[in-house]
Amino acid sequence: MQIEQVLSSLLSVVGSPTLMGLIILAVPIGMFFGAIPGLGGKLGIVLLIPFVFGMDPLAGAVFLMAMHAVVHTGGSIPSILFGVPGTGPDAATIVDGFPMTKRGEAGRALGASLGASGFGGVVGGVFLALMLPLLRPVVLAFSPAEFFLLAIFGITFIATLSGKSLRKGLLVGMLGLMLSFIALDPHTGAQRYTFDMLFLWDGVDVITAVLGIFAIPEMIALGAKGGSIAQVTGKAARYNLREVIDGILDVFRHLGLSIRTSLIGAGIGMVPGLGGDAASWICYGHAVQSSKTPERFGKGAVEGVIAPETANNSKEGGALLPTLFFGVPGSSGMAIMLGAFVMLGVKPGPMMALTGMDFVWTLIWTLCIANILAVAMFLACAPAFGMLTFVRGSLIIPFVLTLAFLGSFLSHSAWENIVLLCLLGTLGYFLKKYGWPRPPFVIGLVLGPIAEDSLHKALAIWGPTFFLRPQSLIMVALIVASLAVYFWRRRKRSSVEVNYDI
Repeated sequence: MQIEQVLSSLLSVVGSPTLMGLIILAVPIGMFFGAIPGLGGKLGIVLLIPFVFGMDPLAGAVFLMAMHAVVHTGGSIPSILFGVPGTGPDAATIVDGFPMTKRGEAGRALGASLGASGFGGVVGGVFLALMLPLLRPVVLAFSPAEFFLLAIFGITFIATLSGKSLRKGLLVGMLGLMLSFIALDPHTGAQRYTFDMLFLWDGVDVITAVLGIFAIPEMIALGAKGGSIAQVTGKAARYNLREVIDGILDVFRHLGLSIRTSLIGAGIGMVPGLGGDAASWICYGHAVQSSKTPERFGKGAVEGVIAPETANNSKEGGALLPTLFFGVPGSSGMAIMLGAFVMLGVKPGPMMALTGMDFVWTLIWTLCIANILAVAMFLACAPAFGMLTFVRGSLIIPFVLTLAFLGSFLSHSAWENIVLLCLLGTLGYFLKKYGWPRPPFVIGLVLGPIAEDSLHKALAIWGPTFFLRPQSLIMVALIVASLAVYFWRRRKRSSVEVNYDI
C-alpha cells in the first residue's frame, strides 16, 4: 500500500503541468537567491510568500520547497569563482573551490559542486523517505548533551584544518570562539562585549565574518598581483563543457565520500538547532580527516568541494522531517517555511503521519526533481560562468567588492556590518599574507554558540553526569578517536619526512 502511495505521489507531480511548471519556475529563482550574497533561501521564502498566498496548499508548498531546495546550488557559484559565499553554508566550499579557480580549474570545481549538489539533494530526499518509520525515536534521542558534544566534535576539526601548524590553527579557532560570545547571554539576557551596540545583540553575523575573512583578502591580493583570478594564461579559448562534466564525474569517483557526507548532512539537518553552517563544516572536516592525502586540502582538492556541497543540499531533506511531523523547524530556513505552510493551510504535527502522507511524499519528490532540474540548468550555464575567472582583475574586483558589501548589509540590514566587514577583512588579509589558516576561525564562530547554549542546558538538566549518558559516551568516543587519528597520521607523516630527509 505504501509503495502504491509513493508511486502515486510521483505520478501526481510529474503528470501535473501545474506542479511541474511551478518547480521549473522555482528552480532558477532559488539559484538566483543563492548566488547573490546576502539574499539566501530565507529571504527568498519571505519575498515569495505573497505570491503563493491564496494558492492551493499543495501547489504553494511545492513552489516554495523547490525554490528553497536549490539555494545552495546557486550559492556555490560566487563561492568558487570569486571566493564570496552566496550563503553561509557555502563558505566551506571556498576553502578548496577558490584555489581550484586560481589554478584554472573553475569548470571542474563548478562541475563537482553541481554534481555534489544534485547527488546530495537526491540522497536527502531518499533519506527523508527511509527515515519516516524511524522518525520519532531518532529525533527525540538528541538532547542538549548530544548537541554540545556534537559541537565539540566539530570544533576538533580545527586541528585537522590547521595545516602544518596546529598552534596557529588553534589560536585562529579560539579567536573565532571568542567572537562567537559577543551577543546577549542566552540565559540571563545580559550584554556581553556588545558595547551597547544593538546590531551585536544577536552576535557577529556569520555572512559578514565569512566575507571579511575570505572574500576581501582575496580581492586585495588579486589587486596587488594584477591579472585575472585564474593564474593560468592562454586557457580561456580552449574552455569547454568537458571540464564541467569531469567535475561531475569526480562526485562518482569519490562515491564513498559523497554518500557519507550526504548522510551526515541529512542527519545533522534532522536535528533542530544545528543548521547548514555546522553541516557543511563538519562534513568538510570529515573529508579532510578521512583522506589519505589531507595536505592537499586548502590548495584545491576536489573532495573539499564535494563534501560541503553534498551536505548543504542533503540537509534540507533531513530538516523537513521535524518541521512536518513535530512542527519543530530543523533549520532557520525551515522555520520560515513552517510559517508559510501554516499560512497555506497546512498543519504540521504528528497527525501528518496519519492524514498527510500524500502531501509529505509530494514534497519528497519535489526535493529530488528540483535538484535534478538544477543540475540540468546549471550544466548549460557553467562554462559561461567559468570564463569570468579569465577576465582582468580590474574589472572583477569592483563587482565582487560590491557583492561583498551588499551581502554584508542585506544579511541584517545594518550599516554597522560594513564597518565590521572592513575590520575582519583587514584581519583576513594579514592571516592570508602570513600563512595563518582561516577556516578554523569560521568553525569557532559557527559552533561556539551551539556548544555554549547546549552546555548550559545539559548542566541544568543532568549536571556533570550528562557525560555518562550512553549517547554522550558514544560521542566522547568519536571525539577521542577523531583526535587520535589526526595525531597518528601527523606523527606518521613526520616520520616519513624525516626518513626522506635522511
